[in-house]
Amino acid sequence: MWTRVSVIVVSFGLLVATLAGMTADGSTPAVAAPAGLACADSASTPIPQPTQAQLDAAGLGDLPLAPDSARRDLVAAPFSDSTSVTNPLFPIAELDSAILNGRVDGKVFHTETTLLPFTQILEWTPGQCVRVLVSQYMAFLDGRLQETAIDLYAQSDDGSVWYLGESVFDYSPKGLVTTTEGTWHAGIEGPAAMIMPSDPQVGDVNRPENIPGAVFEEVEVTKVDQTVDGPSGPISGVMVGTETHQDGSLSDKVFAPGYGEFLSTDGPDVEAMALASPTDSLEGGVPPELSAIAGGADRLFASKLTTGAQWRRAGRVAAGMLEAWTSFRTGDVPPRLVKPMNVALRRLETRIVARDRSGTRAASIDAGYAVNDLQLRYRAVAEVDTMRFELWARRALVDAADGSIGGVRSDVVTLEWIRDRIAHTLDAVTLTRLDTVVGDLGTAVVDRDLDGAAAAASELAGIVTEP
Repeated sequence: MWTRVSVIVVSFGLLVATLAGMTADGSTPAVAAPAGLACADSASTPIPQPTQAQLDAAGLGDLPLAPDSARRDLVAAPFSDSTSVTNPLFPIAELDSAILNGRVDGKVFHTETTLLPFTQILEWTPGQCVRVLVSQYMAFLDGRLQETAIDLYAQSDDGSVWYLGESVFDYSPKGLVTTTEGTWHAGIEGPAAMIMPSDPQVGDVNRPENIPGAVFEEVEVTKVDQTVDGPSGPISGVMVGTETHQDGSLSDKVFAPGYGEFLSTDGPDVEAMALASPTDSLEGGVPPELSAIAGGADRLFASKLTTGAQWRRAGRVAAGMLEAWTSFRTGDVPPRLVKPMNVALRRLETRIVARDRSGTRAASIDAGYAVNDLQLRYRAVAEVDTMRFELWARRALVDAADGSIGGVRSDVVTLEWIRDRIAHTLDAVTLTRLDTVVGDLGTAVVDRDLDGAAAAASELAGIVTEP
């Protein structure tokens, strides 16, 4: 019997939905507060702080930490409207989806952050609860899922945004959970933590994570009212902070209005905002050039590529995709999404010239993913995530054909997490069918049944995009 690989035995996405009171079709009914708990307390609450003895026990005693006089996070204002996040430097309530990219450990790094369509109630300190927003973070390293985190946020009445915990799952390239280190929840492992002050000023200090021995970070505001280049042009009102990590290392973080965390650097590693919705959204529908690239990717994946004529036709399709991209990129294109598209089309051309069928299909998926990211500017988030699901189903089909059980395992874990983003858009019958086939795909992985995996992936690929 298959269980979600992402958490070994527990379907975490379904568990989160259950905790949130989500119904089978993905809708979210009202959630009653736990008996005896106040979810709109009228008083400010002191936040418990670790003692020097605790810092010493965690090996953090020598960190150059700020004095209490600089701290903005020692007291939490009431949470009377906690899911209405209006802080422009961490606008999680309005940030439906964001793509960041860069390089980590010398490899291509890509992240997708999605606001999930439900809230949760958390007892964040004894006797008090707070309703929190739930955000899903997925990080991909060199094309494979590296980490998923479910993050919990709320805004207090003074405009500060608080971090109430996260559930973390790190993965090997073969889709196996390697650690859940970094998981914590306020009221269970330790105190809530402020992730963004209400009106940050130079010299202000807050700890986004504050549980020595588990998670710990301290951020000092070093610059405010800066201007940086963004996906759609210059952004003003930017804040820069220096973050102190548990090991004593420092890194820089940039937060921008309309985006939240915009840029983080740690030595040679860089993660930077590429595109956000609705911040960078445009009206007018998907440009025809992007539709042409996406359509070409679809045709190449569907092609049998067994005869010379089919290979020549594939070459013409790829040339048409490149022509459409060359035309489109002369206009207004988010700068950090240019390279992924260039790389994907170059790889596609190379694989076609080599008449590498598996490589061509994989490259068509890469091109489809890159152009789908670009379409986030013009399409609803759920539509983009639906196409992502479809593309990962295709990748599972390619990995199964290539004999890569580890690859298929990584694909099915990725599919399970993306499923949680789109479940609310599907009718109950379609969702049940999707979950059944994902389960069949996972069972085939456990049984090391590549033929079964290929059959399940092939069936899965069309479920969410059927007319």
